[in-house]
Amino acid sequence: MIALADLLSAELAGTVARHGGRDYSFAEFRAAVDDWRESLSAENEQKYALFCHDAYPFAVLLCALWHAGKQVWLAANNRPGTAQQLQQAGCRLIGDWQAGFDYRLDQERGRMPVFGRLEPDANNLAIFTSGSTGAAKSISKSLRQLQAEVDTLERLWGRDLAGSRILATVSQQHIYGLLFRVLWPLAAGRTFHSETALDAEHLAQQAAAGPACWIASPAHLKRLAADAPWPSLAGLSAIFSSGGPLPTESAAQIERNCGRAALEIYGSSETGGIAWRRYPDPAWQLFDGLSIDLIDGKAYLSSPYLPDENALELDDRLDLQSKDRFLLHGRRDRIVKIEEKRLSLDELERHLADSPWLSEVHALALACSRDHLAVCAVLSTAGKAAMADHGRKLLVGKLKEALQPWFEAVLIPRKWLFVSAMPTTAQAKLDSQLLQTLLQSNDRMPLLQTADLQPDTVVLGLKVPRQLRYFADHFPGYPILPGVVQIGWAEHFGKQLFNINAPFSRLEAVKFAKPVRPDYELQLTLDWRRDSNKLNFRFSQAEQVYSSGRLVYATDPS
Repeated sequence: MIALADLLSAELAGTVARHGGRDYSFAEFRAAVDDWRESLSAENEQKYALFCHDAYPFAVLLCALWHAGKQVWLAANNRPGTAQQLQQAGCRLIGDWQAGFDYRLDQERGRMPVFGRLEPDANNLAIFTSGSTGAAKSISKSLRQLQAEVDTLERLWGRDLAGSRILATVSQQHIYGLLFRVLWPLAAGRTFHSETALDAEHLAQQAAAGPACWIASPAHLKRLAADAPWPSLAGLSAIFSSGGPLPTESAAQIERNCGRAALEIYGSSETGGIAWRRYPDPAWQLFDGLSIDLIDGKAYLSSPYLPDENALELDDRLDLQSKDRFLLHGRRDRIVKIEEKRLSLDELERHLADSPWLSEVHALALACSRDHLAVCAVLSTAGKAAMADHGRKLLVGKLKEALQPWFEAVLIPRKWLFVSAMPTTAQAKLDSQLLQTLLQSNDRMPLLQTADLQPDTVVLGLKVPRQLRYFADHFPGYPILPGVVQIGWAEHFGKQLFNINAPFSRLEAVKFAKPVRPDYELQLTLDWRRDSNKLNFRFSQAEQVYSSGRLVYATDPS
């Protein structure tokens, strides 16, 4: 192991990363860092918001910024709103905030770069993330904190990984990906793959070249099916998972098909790593040097990964089994008030999960003129059959009946969205902000009832409410939905679900074949063509197409 503070001072051979179809040596890595350090040192800005899709250019810029004496802020995404917040905080944007950024990775230096030692106690990293209230906050990290985590990981699993290459389906823009796919490999001299694996098949192809481990999340591991490339996955030296507990069924499937269980990591941006576990053991094992105390039902963590010796109150509910083992029971802050009545969203989800019709459940409170509850759920096999045989209305009725023995009428969810898979962020966490947006309703938008979510194609089941404001004057006696509204709905959902940042350019091939009337239930199919920045839309019902067309966006977002 090489200390992160001394990494660039070392004279190492071998490959740092595989990026863009080629291997980059340690000498090439140092040359690229030196080139960027030189130009960044001449700039006056002190805070830089770093966002990169790929891990190798991220590592180059991260090290260059640190050696130029800059503070690095890591954002979870590169959305325009996030960029604006970071700029307001005094950050200069660097990396993939716009298309076409030149990373200058292939540098030939006529001299041998000289790097000094980084200051371990400097707060030279800030993780920009949403707090428990939803408001964005920055969490400072020193190199000493990061080094302590890397050392612990190597002590626990370094022997298992040996000469493994590091493959990942998570981003390095948050603490888990930063540690596991960039900093730990750099310190241990292991090659990491720069591009994020899109799915298990893509990862299996990467793993074919030799020993490898997989840095994953529950969102990815839950999607592994019977036809997953299990022979390739079984050859991995380790599978890590973080971002939330891995469902027992998924953990059992991995252990059964791979011959070894995934290693789950529990922690957060603020705390760093806290504990780990491996199926079938349900309890979490604290990392060495950490302790948890329960005081008045609240858990307080003492850890070398924290900025000082003060204990930090955790938002999770824990049940200590011993001084270094515990069970997790969900977050304490998922208590909401609906019409002045307190409700645990965790409790509501548990009762729904007990039904035979749902495999995953997420409940949330919607703030409207009257607060009410909504549920987003993935149907089980039995649920899909019930929906096909009896319809959505009867299925929702059965789910409400299952809740009535436990909750007052005002606490029964009013909105229900059935999805093919829970939407996740780039960090593979549940995208609760997107769910809030999709489930909010007003007199301008349809009611979203189902959503089949695929990477570049979605099919939404919509109901067109009679109360929409557009029906009042269009037309008296025979209300129909204006075509411009249909186009607006297509763009609204397209931008929400495909992260379209480019400005709108023009319409193509728009056709309105049949009028849409009040209370119609339609399917909206959206097909996003990333290579041409075109969004195809179609409103249909069974075989009948009501409208279709194409929205074209500028190819250069700037």
